[in-house]
Amino acid sequence: MKAQTSRFNVIGQLDSLRRYARSLTRNEADAEDLVQDTLVRAYEKRSHFRQGGNLKGWLLTILHNGFIDNKRSNRAEASRAEAMASVADTSLQPPQEHSVHLSDIRRAFFALPEEQRAALHLVAIENLSYEEAAATLGIPIGTLMSRISRARAALRLLEAEPQAGKIARLRIVGGRDE
Repeated sequence: MKAQTSRFNVIGQLDSLRRYARSLTRNEADAEDLVQDTLVRAYEKRSHFRQGGNLKGWLLTILHNGFIDNKRSNRAEASRAEAMASVADTSLQPPQEHSVHLSDIRRAFFALPEEQRAALHLVAIENLSYEEAAATLGIPIGTLMSRISRARAALRLLEAEPQAGKIARLRIVGGRDE
C-alpha cells in the first residue's frame, strides 16, 4: 500500500505544475484552473501511468496538452463568435417594408408590356442566355436586347422615385446592367 501511495504522489508535484501553468497562461486564475483540470485528467487516466514512470513528466505533459486543447477551443469559439457577429451585424429591413417593396416591384413588372415582360423573365428569372431567350420568343437577338433594355429602364424608374430617404436597391440580373 505504501508503494501505491508513493508511486502516484501528485501533491509533491503541485509546485512544478503551478509554475509551468503560470508560465503558459500568464494569469494566476487561469493557471489554477489549468492545474485543477490537469489533476482531474490525471486522476481519470491514472491507470495509464506506467509503474516506475516519471510522474512529474507525465503530469506536465497532461498540463501542456490541456493548455493546447484550451487554446484551440478558445480560438475555435472566437472564430464562431466572429462569424455569428458578422451574420448578426447584417441588418434586415422590417418584413413589412420588404413585403411592400416586393409588391411594388411585382406590380411594376406585371405593368410592363407583354413582350418586355416575357424577354426580361426569360433572361433574369429563367437565366436563359440572350440567344436561348431570342430563340424561345422567335425574335432576333437585337430585338430581345432592346426589349430587355426598355424593361430594365422602366423598373429602374420605380427605384429612382424618392421614397422617404430610401436608397435604390433594385438590381436586375442577367445580361448587362447599363
